[in-house]
Amino acid sequence: MADNTKLYERLDSYITDSRDEFEDKLAEMVEIPTISMDPERKDDCRRGAMLVRQYLESIGAQAEVVETPGNPVVLGRIQAGATDPTLTIYNHIDVQPADPDEWHKPPFTFFKEGDRYEGRGSTDDKGPALSAMMAARYAVENQVPLNINFVWELEEEIGSPNFEHFIKNNADRLKSDSILVSDTIWISRDRPAIPYGLRGAMMFTMTLETGAKDVHSGLTGGPARNPIGELCKVISKCYDADTGRVKIKGFYDDVKKATKKEVKSFLDSGFTTKKFKAAHELRSLRFNDAERVLKAIMAEPTFEVHGITGGYQGPGVKTIVPYRAQAKISCRLVPDQNPKHVFKLVRDFVRKHSRDVVVEFESALGPYTGEFSGRYADAAAEAMKYAFGRQPAFTREGGSIGAVVTMKKYLKSPIVFLGLSLPEHGYHAKNENFDWGMASGGIKMFVRYFDAVSRLGR
Repeated sequence: MADNTKLYERLDSYITDSRDEFEDKLAEMVEIPTISMDPERKDDCRRGAMLVRQYLESIGAQAEVVETPGNPVVLGRIQAGATDPTLTIYNHIDVQPADPDEWHKPPFTFFKEGDRYEGRGSTDDKGPALSAMMAARYAVENQVPLNINFVWELEEEIGSPNFEHFIKNNADRLKSDSILVSDTIWISRDRPAIPYGLRGAMMFTMTLETGAKDVHSGLTGGPARNPIGELCKVISKCYDADTGRVKIKGFYDDVKKATKKEVKSFLDSGFTTKKFKAAHELRSLRFNDAERVLKAIMAEPTFEVHGITGGYQGPGVKTIVPYRAQAKISCRLVPDQNPKHVFKLVRDFVRKHSRDVVVEFESALGPYTGEFSGRYADAAAEAMKYAFGRQPAFTREGGSIGAVVTMKKYLKSPIVFLGLSLPEHGYHAKNENFDWGMASGGIKMFVRYFDAVSRLGR
């Protein structure tokens, strides 16, 4: 890429001078508990939206809080010129819940220790959003010929149920030449990574009722059916808990297998099972071969039991036979699996083995696959190498971002992922954190990418 020398003359000093502001803004954002799945935090979500609207206005953007049937979306725009290309930057500022008993500091109190910033939402996704915003300000100040849209969502952590409503009603204002998403994770700090795919997800419940109330196990135990045990038996028929392999006929029929080139790129990411276990505090894995683990995360579907409820949950042992049990389950899906088709396979399989178990669909997100070659992918790789000193590996993410599938459907623009999170940042976990090294590198990376995209034209 041709180097715009003037643009980069004071970039390093800008980043250094911006550190205090970055930390102050991140602290303000972290200390608003924008927990989208908690109805009691709806006002906090709105407070968060109002705050980031002010941030966008402070860098010269026209910004507004756009209403949806659920939480609002913050929409901002920096206008450069009518004939200049347009880039849309997507981030989310809602967060996962946090159990204060698990954290060593209150989760919604910003805590700084050296270059490390702790607090719920710091890496997912408030820190990366701020890095992109501060890079955009620098680009504006230095007259980079690029129109920039900001889309900051407040329902990503609950599957983006109202994001399609927002996109459909604002499609004309969101016409873009390309889209940038910075809500992704590297595999290792030692090697930058650019994902080009996301797994989808299909959520459902299995419920079994065998009576009208809990009954005494001494009076009924033996002939009385136990719904917890029966439900566990049905689940064990669905998948092998030792290997994770799904036993439902047809489940893997539509899976698009990763190519040898893709698997090699996965392995180039710096992944080791030792680091993986340490980052996620896992004592052991189902298998320890690095290639097998990466393929399982990035290119294979899953069947996961998230929770089973039923019977007595208090201290000690209450000798009853429960009357009801429910399991909360999801399947992560890969290209070319269709969530509705997979649900039908699961439902029909369960009916075959137990007519009494009720399988109910909850929600779904489709898988996403983009390109890891072409103009925008090349620009992203160059920008990441410029900022972090190493050529990035192209990977797929094991998680899901519902908004990405929606943007692909309606905006029909190339989507590039430039994330700044690391496994040790505690994504969705206790003591979530971010750090200045990734934040400052991110600002540098985004400026480089903005410059490159402005040169690509329409």
